[in-house]
Amino acid sequence: MTVTVEHAPRNIETLRWVGDHTGRLRLIDQTRLPVELVEIECRDVEAVWEAIKTLRVRGAPAIGIAAAYGVCLGLQSVADAGEAAFFARLDQVVDYLASSRPTAVNLFWALERMKRRALACRGKKVPGEIAAELLGEARAIHDEDRRMCRAIGRHGAGLLDDGQGVLTHCNAGGLATSDYGTALAVVYAAAESGKRLHVYADETRPLLQGARLTAWELQQRGIPVTLICDSMAAQVLREGRVQAVVTGADRIAANGDAANKIGTYGLALLAAAHGVSFYVAAPTSTFDLALGSGDAMPIEQRDPREITHGFGRQTAPDGIEVYNPAFDVTPARLIRAIVCEKGVIEPVTAERIAEVVGG
Repeated sequence: MTVTVEHAPRNIETLRWVGDHTGRLRLIDQTRLPVELVEIECRDVEAVWEAIKTLRVRGAPAIGIAAAYGVCLGLQSVADAGEAAFFARLDQVVDYLASSRPTAVNLFWALERMKRRALACRGKKVPGEIAAELLGEARAIHDEDRRMCRAIGRHGAGLLDDGQGVLTHCNAGGLATSDYGTALAVVYAAAESGKRLHVYADETRPLLQGARLTAWELQQRGIPVTLICDSMAAQVLREGRVQAVVTGADRIAANGDAANKIGTYGLALLAAAHGVSFYVAAPTSTFDLALGSGDAMPIEQRDPREITHGFGRQTAPDGIEVYNPAFDVTPARLIRAIVCEKGVIEPVTAERIAEVVGG
C-alpha cells in the first residue's frame, strides 16, 4: 500500500508505527524522492526486509529502527502461540532481517537489543504480552534516536563557523534517521543558532542519495545548498569554497576507522590535501567496539546494474565487468573529530573512543 503525501513537512518523519502491537509500519519510500513524496505501508517482515534491501529505507539509524519494528511485524503471527513457537519464530525473524544488509552495524545492534528484551520476559509473560513489550522497545529505540540526533547537532554545531561552506556526501539527514539526522544535524543546529552556512552536496554515485535526498532535505529546511558531481569535490576544495567536510557513518571501529558511503574515503583524502577539517557524525550505536580497526569491516557488494543501468537506462556495454562496493572505510588518521550524542571525540584514538563511548 502506498500513500502520497501532498506537502513535505519541515521535520521529516522517515518512518512511524501505526496502532498497537498488531499494527503496521509506514515509511517514506526514498527511491521515489525527490520527485514524489510517498509513504509505503509494511504489514509483514518480508516487506521490511525488502524496504531495507532496496534502499526504500536507508541510513544506519533508520535501518536499525525499521528492523526493530520488523521484529514486531514478524511476531504477529505467533502472538497467540506457545512460548516455544514464539521464540523459534523470534530467532527466524532476527536472522532474516540481519541478512538484508551487512555493513550498517545499527541493524545488528537493534536486532540484538530486541532479542535481549524478549529473552528477559521469557517465562514471566505470555507471548502476546512479550509482543507488546517488544513494540515498546522498538518505540524506545525510535525515541532515543530522536534525542541522540538532537544531541549530535548540539555538540557538533560549535565545529562550524558563521559564513562557512560545508561539504557533505551521501545522505545523513532526517531521512537517514528518526527526524533530524547526524551529519546534517550539525548543519541544522548551527543554522538554528544563527550561523549562515552554505552546503555543497555531492551527488553520490551511483544511486545519487546526495542529489535525490540531501539536496531535497536542505531545500525543505531552507538551508542554502549547491549540488555538485562527486568528481567536482577536489575543485570546490581547491577554490576555497568549503571550510569543513561533515559526513555520517554506518560503522565505526574501536580505533575510529569509519565506514560510510563509497566515495567518503576519497573525500577525506581531498580534505587532508587541502587542509580542510573532516568530521564524522554518528550515534554511539554506530560504533562496533568489537572491531579493532576498519580492516575487518564487511563491505556490501551491490547489483552491477546500479552502475550499468542506473535508473533504468543502459549506460555501459553489454557484458562489462563491474565492481560495485556500497561503502569504503576512512582511516581514523584522516578524521579530525567524531561527533556523537555524548560529545565530540577529539583526537580520534582508541583511547578517546573508549573513554567517551565505552564510559
